[in-house]
Amino acid sequence: MAQEDGAATEERAIEELVEDYLEADEIDALRAERDELRDRYMRALADAENARKRSDRDRREAEQYGSTRLARDLLPVYDNLNRALAAVTDAVRDSNAALIEGVELTLRELGNVMTKHGVRAITPKVGDTFDPQQHQAMFEAPVPGTKAGEIIQVMTEGFMLHDRLLRPAQVGVSSNTQG
Repeated sequence: MAQEDGAATEERAIEELVEDYLEADEIDALRAERDELRDRYMRALADAENARKRSDRDRREAEQYGSTRLARDLLPVYDNLNRALAAVTDAVRDSNAALIEGVELTLRELGNVMTKHGVRAITPKVGDTFDPQQHQAMFEAPVPGTKAGEIIQVMTEGFMLHDRLLRPAQVGVSSNTQG
C-alpha cells in the first residue's frame, strides 16, 4: 500500500506540475495579450491626440485663410476704384465733387473691410529694392541714376492675407549695372 500511496503522490505531484505549467502558459498568454492591448490603446490615444491637433490647426487655418478666394476677387474692384480716382482731373473733381467723394469713401470702406479681415496692402515706392517675395517684376529697363534691382515704377499694389501673399505688387525694375 505504501507503494500505491507513493505512486498516487507522485501522480498528484505530476498533475500539479502540469497544472502549474498550464497556468504559467495561460498567465504568459494573458500577459502578452494585455501588453498588446495596452500598445493598441496607447497608439489609439496618440492617433486621437494627433487628429485633435490636426483638426485645431485646420480650423485655425480655415478661419484665417478661408476668405482667400473672396479677397482675391475683390482686388480688381479695389484696383479699378484706385484707377478711377487717379484718372480724375481737377476740372472733373470740381464739377463732380460729390461723385468723387462717394468713390473715395467707397474705396476707403473697402480698404477698412479688407484690413478688418487680415488683408493688408503691399505698397512699394519708386526707389525701393525689388523683393521677389512680395513683388512681381513686369519689366526691366535701364534708367539713369538708379541701381539694378531698384523699383522704377509701381503698376499695382500687392496684398497679404495675414502672413501669406495674396497677390504680389506689380513693378518695373531697373536693370542698370551701375548707379
